[in-house]
Amino acid sequence: MTNPDGPHTGRVPTRAERGMVATPHVLASTTGLAVLRRGGSAVDALVAANAVLCVVYPHMAGLGGDAFALVATPDGTLRGLNASGPAAAGATREAYRSRGHTDAIPSRGPAAALTVPGAVDGWRELHEAHGRLAWSELFDDAARLADDGAVVGEPRRVVEELRPREPPVRLVQLAPAVDGAPVARSLAQWAADDVPVLSQHEEAARVFLRPDGSAPREGERLRLPELAASLRVVAERGAREGFYEGELADRLCRGAGDASPLDPADFAAFRAEWVEPLTTTYRGLTVAELPPNTQGFAALQILQLLEGWDVAAWPDNGVEFLHHAAEAVKLAFADRNAWLTDPARLDIPLDRLLDKAYADRRRALVSDRALDMDTTEPGIPGPGSGPEQHGGDTVYLCAVDDAGLVVSLIQSVYHDFGSAVVPAGTGVLLQNRGSFFSLADDHPNALEPGKRTFHTLIPGMLLRDGRPWAAVGTMGGEGQPQTHAALVTRLHDRGYDAQQAVEAPRWLMGRTWGAESQDLWLEGRIADPVAHELERRGQPVKLLPDWDDNCGHASVIRVTEAGFLEGGADPRGDGAALGW
Repeated sequence: MTNPDGPHTGRVPTRAERGMVATPHVLASTTGLAVLRRGGSAVDALVAANAVLCVVYPHMAGLGGDAFALVATPDGTLRGLNASGPAAAGATREAYRSRGHTDAIPSRGPAAALTVPGAVDGWRELHEAHGRLAWSELFDDAARLADDGAVVGEPRRVVEELRPREPPVRLVQLAPAVDGAPVARSLAQWAADDVPVLSQHEEAARVFLRPDGSAPREGERLRLPELAASLRVVAERGAREGFYEGELADRLCRGAGDASPLDPADFAAFRAEWVEPLTTTYRGLTVAELPPNTQGFAALQILQLLEGWDVAAWPDNGVEFLHHAAEAVKLAFADRNAWLTDPARLDIPLDRLLDKAYADRRRALVSDRALDMDTTEPGIPGPGSGPEQHGGDTVYLCAVDDAGLVVSLIQSVYHDFGSAVVPAGTGVLLQNRGSFFSLADDHPNALEPGKRTFHTLIPGMLLRDGRPWAAVGTMGGEGQPQTHAALVTRLHDRGYDAQQAVEAPRWLMGRTWGAESQDLWLEGRIADPVAHELERRGQPVKLLPDWDDNCGHASVIRVTEAGFLEGGADPRGDGAALGW
């Protein structure tokens, strides 16, 4: 039963029986629900919804980014999908040093665009395994949203590039026609913050800013005709020919600039891959995350540490819970930073890191005084210290269909507006995930051609009695494993419903966007006496507004005791959980 003492903002959870979609933008959720109602699978719904997010949340999602997914069948069979692209064949440490980059890879611009975008091939793999509708039917809403309005402050332009082949494929209309994509609050806010970044890159400025160089305002119409053309090419020709092996791949590589090592051969060689999820137990639940190159094992370590304390006896967002949760994060992140990289290039001792006896030994380090996050040593010494963490921008979405298939999916261009590189005529924003590689020769995450970098993206899945019980996830870089742990404790230990679990005040141990120090950030709804006591214990407390999207846009779909689907979407974002 729902905990009546849980937090409330006026939103109630969405409950339905046949199917449900939760995303960070209502138009993406609407498209996903329309797909489900037409007989599409949960995968169909999320591919279509993710494509819409590429249009309405282009600062956080895009064809030029990576993706990861967990898929659970009704009997509890789990599969993971890694759709993160590797570094280009020409992306060597020597090449970057020769261009004057001795300390770090630039976070913006062509040099930051050095990994193959993996998301589109991930969609293909998911669709081939679990799709019901035709691939070409999944992109119509996204293409119309990108193409049907007027560019902010600019006359409608006719785009001749990348027209689909004749005769055109008839795309099935999934929703009533719309007159352009409205600028969402999150997009307006991030575009305003990023005017200096976008202004440095001519095509990005033309695509995302107004003609006078200012950011689009919330509620204005935004038209992305080149992106619409690219979406239609992917819809008609498929992921391989449309995105990785044809004209679009050539345009993306040529248009990325001379400082980018991306080459069409890198695109053609890439394939998303199915992987075995990592699992642990938490008070009777099975918790599933993805293995490296993601930070999924850190989320599992945090939960294993919390399992040794009586979390349910502590008030949510009280001193004891927040102090112990912060300490668990520090210990888990020490191991993560020491080890996380491409497992094909380093033997990561996951069996030891996820051994519950190891968690017991690590938990013994926790006292009433805060550990120093910067000097905490890993319990199993790794080959080096982790890279400096950055903020990232991401979309998390989940769906359940009428057959009981559950999909938890996350997709990102890394930083807000990624590399800020939009190759001309494509409308595709290239990610800057490769800027997270290190240029140090002895670093575990050192840049190497064909290597996948340390990835913050993690979709989550919870199973009860061997069957899927909840899909959970959030955007937010450092905050993702922390919010996974918070959602698990709120759903399982505190009896919160899906909406309460999502909207309860959030905390973040580490760096937020652009911050130099690693602090314990608390949303303003957490009581002042709690913050003061945490400071007295040595926690580096910093306060955020009452609702702050630095703490992520989370979504949850779970199964209730009565057998209904119950969804929650984050008030920090622009989304909705919709069901039927």
